[in-house]
Amino acid sequence: MSTIPQDNHLATALPGPRAQALEARAAAALPRAMTAAMATFAERTDRGILEDVDGNRLIDFGSGIAVTTVGGAAPQVAAAVCEQVGRLTHTSFAITRYAGYVELAERLNALAPGDAPKKTALFNSGAEAVENAVKIARRASGRQAIVCFDHAFHGRTALTMGLTAKAVPYKDGFGPFAPELYRVPTSYPFLDGLDGPAAASRAIAAIESQVGASRTAAVIIEPIQGEGGFIVPAPGFLATLQRWCADNDVIFIADEIQTGIARTGAWFACEHEGVVPDMVTTAKGLAGGMPLSAVTARAEIMDSVPPGGLGGTYCGNPVACAAALAVLDMIESQGLLARARDLGERGMERLRGWQETMAQVGDVRGRGAMMALELTDPRTGAPDAALTGQVAQRARAAGLILLTCGTRGNVIRLLPPVTMDDSLFDRGMDILADCLESAIQDRAEA
Repeated sequence: MSTIPQDNHLATALPGPRAQALEARAAAALPRAMTAAMATFAERTDRGILEDVDGNRLIDFGSGIAVTTVGGAAPQVAAAVCEQVGRLTHTSFAITRYAGYVELAERLNALAPGDAPKKTALFNSGAEAVENAVKIARRASGRQAIVCFDHAFHGRTALTMGLTAKAVPYKDGFGPFAPELYRVPTSYPFLDGLDGPAAASRAIAAIESQVGASRTAAVIIEPIQGEGGFIVPAPGFLATLQRWCADNDVIFIADEIQTGIARTGAWFACEHEGVVPDMVTTAKGLAGGMPLSAVTARAEIMDSVPPGGLGGTYCGNPVACAAALAVLDMIESQGLLARARDLGERGMERLRGWQETMAQVGDVRGRGAMMALELTDPRTGAPDAALTGQVAQRARAAGLILLTCGTRGNVIRLLPPVTMDDSLFDRGMDILADCLESAIQDRAEA
């Protein structure tokens, strides 16, 4: 098991010599589309620290894009994986079943919001879960149209590209896209100033005029939009949409791939709004780094698909199931829902302070260990993607793994593992504050 000191340390400039050699090999072996935020190569990880091949210890504010929520190489998860690998690595659940798949489905059915009986099918990736959710919704409803939202991100496969809003780099040149996908306005309080019910009424009016309720199979939405900018909708937006769906026999799908499994301080982000979706997709934080995703929905929706209609060779792999069960155990036994909320309170206090003292911080938002700051030009309010990129570059050079997002390219997102201790989190926030202040100062002096 990895045990790495929980402090940051730069043994070399980034990238170091070993990382540079690996980068040269990668340039020759990989397509140029395979880019990376950090100019280095990982060697091992432990809780909130990632150590690279040159011995640099980096503070992880990315969690592998919200995957290692319980920490990288968490001992309980690693032990479960090793034990499972020694017994059974694969058989395909479509040929010979195994208990881990069933146990995980039972756990997810019990955790998903709502009291109605539920069933779960397992897949490999978030995009695969979304594709299957769409497939199931169409079969269950007998309708074809799927409604998605501005700023959405649901994947990069053939179908999910059509649901994803941002064109570059996710969609440009890859069309045509799947038909019967319709995009409507979302709730973006910082930009639109609407309260939740008003924003929902705007979206519903667009659905009814562009599609029609009787043609709509499902509405799919991230309860907090991820790649689109960590956009937290105004209170009442999700609930109003869900009520409209219920009134019109439209399936409400909560895409919780980035927000689910303790990331926001609840098992699912829709719980913060008291919303009970008909169907929920999970992935990322579900299995601690192993490839696994799930679709959980009311039993009658899932059972609308005939035998053989769902599945795949690797879906619900036994090793990934063992990892996921260990993740759920960790969250429950170690109180990690509360820990995510604590990190969120600690982080948002810092972010609000920056907003008060730095005019370039136009907005701060988030829930639990999913936080963001949006940078804008204080004179015009225009998005400042250039400043965002400069801050991220400086933070990465200082040893902080940091990700950006937003359809306008001007959002810095914070996704620390919830097992990160307070002192390491504070150190990461100090680095980010220094980089933000220095970039603003250099801009003023230029």
